[in-house]
Amino acid sequence: EALCVQAVTVAASEVPGLAVEPAQVSVLLTDDAQVRDLNCRYRGKDSATNVLSFPALDEAARAALRRGGRVATGPIPGPMLLGDLALAFETLSREAQIAAKPLEDHFCHLVVHGFLHLVGYDHESDDEAEVMEALERRVLARLGIPDPYLQ
Repeated sequence: EALCVQAVTVAASEVPGLAVEPAQVSVLLTDDAQVRDLNCRYRGKDSATNVLSFPALDEAARAALRRGGRVATGPIPGPMLLGDLALAFETLSREAQIAAKPLEDHFCHLVVHGFLHLVGYDHESDDEAEVMEALERRVLARLGIPDPYLQ
């Protein structure tokens, strides 16, 4: 839990113009089977993956947050729910082992990656991937984690 809080807090502070305070992100650490089920059900992909992001805000609201705008949270008081992350422990463990990375570092990277998806970043195009990866590198450096894209 502490790793999640630290990773999300630093990521939120590094997103240019991000205006969410207070905010909430739900994180589920589960097995490959459940992530595969979620991936199939919500993305139409019948395979496990390391992290899935389920934004609570639509794209227009996420873009407004990144521009420093405020987004109405509706009638429910409390932190703004940015969305949910689901991480497949078996996959992230295997990936960390293959890449000879500390499990905690890879876990933090995936939490940061997933968080950035929640606030509207993506990597569908090369330009988007370049922006998102640069931001991930900056966040991870602040967390004392080496650049995951060098390996």
